[in-house]
Amino acid sequence: MLKHFFTLQWKSFFRAASFKTNLAFKILMIFGAIYFILVFLALGFGSFFIIKKQGLGDPLRVVNQFMIYYLVGDLYVRYVFQKMPILNIKPLLYMPFKKSQVVKYSLGKTVFSFFNWMHAFFFIPFSVVLITQDYDPFAVICWHVAIMALFFCNNFLNIMMNNQDRVFYPMVAILAVLGICQYNGWFDITLYTAPVFNAFFDLPYAPLYSLIPCLLLLGLTVASFVYFRKHMYLDGGLASKHTEAKTEDFTWLNRFGNLGTFLKNDIKLIKRNKRSKTSVIMGVLFIFYGLLFFTGSLEVYEGPVWGIFAGIFISGGFLFSFGQFVPSWDSSYYPLMMSQNIQYREYLDSKWYLIVIATILSTLLASFYLYFGWQAYLAIVVGAIYNIGVNSYLVLWGGAYIKTPIDLTSNKKAFGDKQAFNVKTMLLTIPKLLLPLVFFALGYYLINPVAGYLAVALSGVLGFVFKNQVFKLIEKIYKKEKYKTLLAYKQTS
Repeated sequence: MLKHFFTLQWKSFFRAASFKTNLAFKILMIFGAIYFILVFLALGFGSFFIIKKQGLGDPLRVVNQFMIYYLVGDLYVRYVFQKMPILNIKPLLYMPFKKSQVVKYSLGKTVFSFFNWMHAFFFIPFSVVLITQDYDPFAVICWHVAIMALFFCNNFLNIMMNNQDRVFYPMVAILAVLGICQYNGWFDITLYTAPVFNAFFDLPYAPLYSLIPCLLLLGLTVASFVYFRKHMYLDGGLASKHTEAKTEDFTWLNRFGNLGTFLKNDIKLIKRNKRSKTSVIMGVLFIFYGLLFFTGSLEVYEGPVWGIFAGIFISGGFLFSFGQFVPSWDSSYYPLMMSQNIQYREYLDSKWYLIVIATILSTLLASFYLYFGWQAYLAIVVGAIYNIGVNSYLVLWGGAYIKTPIDLTSNKKAFGDKQAFNVKTMLLTIPKLLLPLVFFALGYYLINPVAGYLAVALSGVLGFVFKNQVFKLIEKIYKKEKYKTLLAYKQTS
């Protein structure tokens, strides 16, 4: 039966309409996995000696001290990026398989996820180094087994907490606050958590304590199995959640005609759906991205050109998080919309105005950067002008090639999707990020700093002047890609 499940998975991969994209993405993932494996191996073999050289104390105790942040960080990454087994369960329910077999297969796939075994590339070399440095081998093995069991516990915790934002994000926020408190010397949570991880090593009770994470892992595995087995009904646990609809007219937008109608739909979409709300939150968080550049906390970002890079992201957070998925936000009713007498120009205009309004609001909210000097805020302002005059067109242009149906009820893939990766969208990234840096550098180094800012702002103004010509080109591309987009939205697997 297991072989049959693998065969079905293999066929679904090769028969998918986006096979070429899937293959390219898989190859890219392999290179990314190799990179992280090498990084983890280097840290695994080198961390002991680096900690020793820096005089931070016993390397094992230092690692245990910050293990709480490592575990919660791992859980956060899983929650955002790891694919849930529920996506594999639904198609199999139509076939003559026992529910227990389907659940075992779906949960078993997550066990072999890269998010689980990538940690072994750090902890196995680190444990080997500990043994070679005269640490008790049996105690090291007990500690290693316990820590790895905790990471596998994260796997099943992530499954159980799927889409439980009310539980997950407050927990991460609390730990982030505790991390800030520790950094500033106000309160050190590791004084209370480090002894827990040290107990997995300290003899004579290390074997006994190490059994606790293993038993916890066993309990979470059984609980996950029972939960999915109990809720494996299309009209029950696997059904989409429905909430009571509320009527919102936004009559003040009626004066704008069809443009106002599209804007009302977009505002309602953002207010009512989890995924679109996440994009807005991400846009707000991007405003604080500039703190890495303008506070001098990272030496690598102290160059003048990096200020423009920060300005592009600070003012364009919503542009990148929301704009890059136009028209995918409307994928659930895009076929119906295309059957109506709708002008693409009006549709694209509504998205453009929404992006422009969000960019202006982000720029105003970022005015606190004046505290770091007028140059910092000027970089944000010219970045906003460039986003309005150039990048707003580029994200709409790139959206024509991103055929990604979006599940508005889920936060999964909120940071991107495999179908968003293709050569055309990659090429469009160059003028989004690199061109403003080139314009600024030419003006800054050849004339003076003010000329650099003017060069970036002028490119944005020129883009705004030629808006009609650019939109005609974008509209033509959308019409050309229309039927490919409709076909892609029909295939949700």
